[in-house]
Amino acid sequence: FLSVTEDLVRRRAEHNNCEIFSLEEISLHQQEIEKLEYLDKWCRDLKILYLQNNLIPKIENVGKLKKLEYLNVALNNIERIENLEAGCEELKKLDLTANFIGELSSIEALKYNIHLKELFLVGNPCTDFEGYRQFVVATLHQLKCLDSKEIERSERIEALQNYPEVKEKIREQEQAYLLKRAREKEEAQKMMQERKDKKQKQIEHKLQFDSPDSPQDKENHQAEGDGKEKTWRTVEDDEEDRRFWEEPTPYTPESRLETHRYIEEKRRAKDNTKESKKTEKRLRPLVTAEGKVLNVNVPKLHFSVKDDEENNQIILDLAVYRHLDTSLLEVDVQPTYVRVLVKGKPFQFVLPEEVKPDSSSAKRSQTTGHLVVNMPKAKEVILTKQKVSTSIKHSDSDTLQKNAKSGQVEKLEVDPSKYSFPDVTKIIQEKERIGQGPIRLQPEKITKTKKNYVDFENNEDV
Repeated sequence: FLSVTEDLVRRRAEHNNCEIFSLEEISLHQQEIEKLEYLDKWCRDLKILYLQNNLIPKIENVGKLKKLEYLNVALNNIERIENLEAGCEELKKLDLTANFIGELSSIEALKYNIHLKELFLVGNPCTDFEGYRQFVVATLHQLKCLDSKEIERSERIEALQNYPEVKEKIREQEQAYLLKRAREKEEAQKMMQERKDKKQKQIEHKLQFDSPDSPQDKENHQAEGDGKEKTWRTVEDDEEDRRFWEEPTPYTPESRLETHRYIEEKRRAKDNTKESKKTEKRLRPLVTAEGKVLNVNVPKLHFSVKDDEENNQIILDLAVYRHLDTSLLEVDVQPTYVRVLVKGKPFQFVLPEEVKPDSSSAKRSQTTGHLVVNMPKAKEVILTKQKVSTSIKHSDSDTLQKNAKSGQVEKLEVDPSKYSFPDVTKIIQEKERIGQGPIRLQPEKITKTKKNYVDFENNEDV
């Protein structure tokens, strides 16, 4: 059975920084819990506890939660109300919707929970008893609301007046229900035993089918192929599912628990099948039987390969996921190919030229996360860079020294036949030609001429 674990409680306590000792509210719904324990030791300050839609058969181990105000155990397998009267002093709201409570007299234990104001019993067998509401209203004087309906003062007075008669009726119906439940438990045990025996026979039959007696039969089965065998098994599984779901069964705690375990068993079988298929899946070959290395990109990553002739090396840029941890990458450089394992998935590329593995380096970009592998080529080729160099002869150096003394600057001579440079010497015209033609390259000096006005008077004070 599944019980409450510390890991589960801590994961559900994210709103409290995963601290459970000071936890005041926790939701453990739909966790397939079959036993309620440990919470009264780990979470003493709990005020609100959600446990709906589990498989809890009994209310237990919550008696020490003295601050508990709201307990929700709806949609479980609880059959009687118990273990709440001792320590749950502050309990104000109790939700027992859709359980299997048929022992209605067990609500008398809630008399000692003096702060209890709301109680929910909708969907339980006891709600079908004649006089159910009157019995609960007369038994629990502190209640203000039952099954989302407020209890009027007149209703309580009337329930108290008829309490002895109603209580006797409830006792009789309760006894009849308990006898019925005893029969249901016996039938459930028989059905479970029958299903176990039937399942055992099916397993034995499958084992006989999987391992034939004679080698000839085994060869015949292999010749038929695995496809037919898988189809036969799938059809059988579908038939079993159909029988299980179409077979009428009473709605009891046993049937609910059995349904849950059946679904869980099918899910595990499906997961095991998927896992076995993954392990049986044939790995992609990286090198052929003849020794030919193949190009492989199992992780399906974008990449680029650059032939850096200037530095005589080959550069591989692999677009690895930005947030992937570097420890999940394995780089292997060989003379003719490079292999990178990304989370175990191989990327392999055959190089156009032979490289030096020992001199190769691999780095990751801090911005993009890309993996860059630099692989120097095995054949060292030194390429000369084309630079315009001015060679100075001894005779020219003497000329330069003479010009430097005289203050003249030596000009470089450019051969226009070897270079396609524009003629820089003719971009600017000579000074003698400035001013000729319709376009004036230099502005003329404007001489300001004073104009004499007739009415103009020179005032020295201004």
